[in-house]
Amino acid sequence: MIKTIQADVLYRPHDNSLRFLPEGPYPYGTDKFSWVAIQCGPTARHGALNVFDWKTKQNTSYELPGRPGFAFATSRDGVFVVGCEREVGLFSIRDRSWTVLATGIDSDREGTVINDSAAWDDNLIFGTKDLEFRTKKAGLYLYRGRDRKVVRLRDDQICSNGKAIIHSSNSGLRLLDIDSPTRKVVAYNVDVESASISEPTVCIDLTSDPAVPDGMILTPDQKSVIVSMYNPNPAAHGETRQYRLSDGALETIWTTPGSPQNTCPQLIRVEGKVYLVITTALEFMPEERRASSPEAGTLFCAPTEWNTTNDSPIFQLQN
Repeated sequence: MIKTIQADVLYRPHDNSLRFLPEGPYPYGTDKFSWVAIQCGPTARHGALNVFDWKTKQNTSYELPGRPGFAFATSRDGVFVVGCEREVGLFSIRDRSWTVLATGIDSDREGTVINDSAAWDDNLIFGTKDLEFRTKKAGLYLYRGRDRKVVRLRDDQICSNGKAIIHSSNSGLRLLDIDSPTRKVVAYNVDVESASISEPTVCIDLTSDPAVPDGMILTPDQKSVIVSMYNPNPAAHGETRQYRLSDGALETIWTTPGSPQNTCPQLIRVEGKVYLVITTALEFMPEERRASSPEAGTLFCAPTEWNTTNDSPIFQLQN
């Protein structure tokens, strides 16, 4: 039986620039999480890193030197690894400094920027997106931390979105990946040593769905994925869904009333309880639809029955 759970409003940014395209929530410290405003408005060329304090409901925003696709906390206090425009770098929330780790991403393509990512140890797999959401020219990349090598794994994606890493004693490292316009969740075997991936296999097929799969995480038992669905059509609510990996079955739906464009899910522990946080977006919503979608760009949450979270990535830096 499919469970349906209504999520509640957690945080409604007062500034519409922060409501335009929130994504990528991740635990950060005690009872806090970080998230990124990928773009602060339809014509903005910058975004922001945010830290939300659950207890006080206060959000602190840090303007970034461009449009971020992802941000992960690192092993260095106050420092995040961020994919921003066509660079991967380190951003300090203490002095707002930016240190480049890798540059020239998609340098042979026009009109793409870094988008979503997965992290483990000192490695990243991240994608880019075509800003027009139309052409198969965006890349999928491995950043190998030990030698800071960047390798393009694919060059034919459109909008490289949700990613999750599974460590298996049987099959090694697996990447679950979404190129949103395909409306499919696929899996690759990853060989970090040779910096290569296998041919993809389809895990979940959503090609008949009117909404587009965006951000994705694993459940704590790694048997299912939670996918936020970005619905650009008129709708009374948005949906974030849990699908079983073994057969693609739909298990749970979390609804976000008044906000149909869900972007990313994340499990956050607060005072010993695990909540699902869902970011949503105001991005390019026509003015005539905003009255019927008053919570577009709001962050939602719902209690869960889990007592553990999935592995929250802490990007390892050499001290």
